[in-house]
Amino acid sequence: MAILANAFSLITPDFGLFFWTMLTFALLWFILGKYAFGPIGKSLRERSDAIENSLKMAEKARAEMAALQSDHQRLLVEATEERSRIIQEARVTANSVMEEARDRAKEEADRIVASAAEAINNQKMAALIDVKNKAGIMALDIAEKVLRRELQSKNEQEAYINSLVDEFKLN
Repeated sequence: MAILANAFSLITPDFGLFFWTMLTFALLWFILGKYAFGPIGKSLRERSDAIENSLKMAEKARAEMAALQSDHQRLLVEATEERSRIIQEARVTANSVMEEARDRAKEEADRIVASAAEAINNQKMAALIDVKNKAGIMALDIAEKVLRRELQSKNEQEAYINSLVDEFKLN
């Protein structure tokens, strides 16, 4: 066994073992280089390119997202300003409509008051004319009755006039 142990000692290899090990390694290296390292390297390069393209696309997407977000913020600010402007215009329009309606209502009220005052004045004048006409008619009736009767004494005449006046007051 000692002979066998000396023949296969790895610590002190002989030249034949070293030659065959190197030849096997070189042959394995050549075969792997021709059939395995090329495709592995190619797939590593493709993977690296894919990762690089993905990173570029992610950066591009991030830039587009930032641009969209800034556009969104700008549109939001514009919409807020537009809303404020529309509300302000609506307030101004509402105030002007209310003022116009108030002015029209005041003009209408003034017109109605003037018309009512004129109607009252016309009725007052008509009433005064009617009273004057009735007073004139009464005076004529009294005068007619006084003249018809031709009383002898002045006292009887005045008593008769007073009784006629009282009679007309009651009517």
